[in-house]
Amino acid sequence: MVFHVLKSTYLQPPDVVAQTRPAHLEFLKAETEAGRLVLAGRQEDGSGGMLITADMSAEDAQDIVERDPYTHAGAAGYERFSFNAAVRAPGL
Repeated sequence: MVFHVLKSTYLQPPDVVAQTRPAHLEFLKAETEAGRLVLAGRQEDGSGGMLITADMSAEDAQDIVERDPYTHAGAAGYERFSFNAAVRAPGL
């Protein structure tokens, strides 16, 4: 099982990020409901966010990044960290 951590970093001032946030949150909700994302949230320091994918290919993880409204608006950039889930909680 391959999971991905998608770490976003805001590239625009907070007011620009805030304009895109409602569309971004709707996107995250749909991805979570579809089972493609397991967790999503802001980093504590406010510099961006973290998305944790379900088991998927690197190409599918990249597709999430490319479809994110933050990406389309140039509000955030993403870095992907992939890992094999050798140990995991029941249900994952």
